[in-house]
Amino acid sequence: MTRFALTVEYDGRPFVGWQRQSEGASVQGSIERALLEVAGETAAVHAAGRTDAGVHATAMRAHVDVAKEFAPFRLMEALNARLRPDPVAILDCQVVQDDWHARFSCIQRAYVYRIVCRRAPLTFDQGLAWRVPQELDVAAMAEGAARLVGRHDFTTFRSAHCQADSPLRTLDRLEVERDGERIAIHAAARSFLHHQVRSMVGCLSMVGQGKRTPNDLADILAARDRAALWLNAPPDGLYFVGADYPS
Repeated sequence: MTRFALTVEYDGRPFVGWQRQSEGASVQGSIERALLEVAGETAAVHAAGRTDAGVHATAMRAHVDVAKEFAPFRLMEALNARLRPDPVAILDCQVVQDDWHARFSCIQRAYVYRIVCRRAPLTFDQGLAWRVPQELDVAAMAEGAARLVGRHDFTTFRSAHCQADSPLRTLDRLEVERDGERIAIHAAARSFLHHQVRSMVGCLSMVGQGKRTPNDLADILAARDRAALWLNAPPDGLYFVGADYPS
């Protein structure tokens, strides 16, 4: 039995999320079906994170145990051939130690949320970014983001369906960058609560519109109450972009 670490890219629009479910197509299910065709084996693919329906990834990390012997490059090529036409691609495949785990060995996860500020509808980016029809004050958003960095009780930014044992999380990075009409919000932490990034982005957009202030954002964080949340951003603009592991 060999454990392979995979780097996976996918467009989340056709899927109910990463995780296999009783109904609907999932990214996990697509890879597992491809593996069954390639190796004749039923095996679970474990990921660093479980993205929701409509959320994308440029570098999701995952692992799978395979009994049949494969060179990593050959396994990657075979999986990619069987994954078509699903919008899923294996970007890298490496042999790892048996105790390496995509989820439990991960020490930091990174997301990017993409916003396009324009009145016209999105064409190429439809479903791949969140369109906000007005200009956003990036400086105010950055000031608000700074209020959320550090270790806090993120109950306000946590989905009511979140299954985490504790709402305490240490947010290592939350930065806002502009490039013309495009805004990218970068978030990094060891782990995130369910909907935490989308909830933070939704509230930052309210600050950017001038409807709330950075101080207001600090206040709703301190409230520790989901009912205090102003807005949960849609999944369209959210991307899982990286996972770090001990060297």
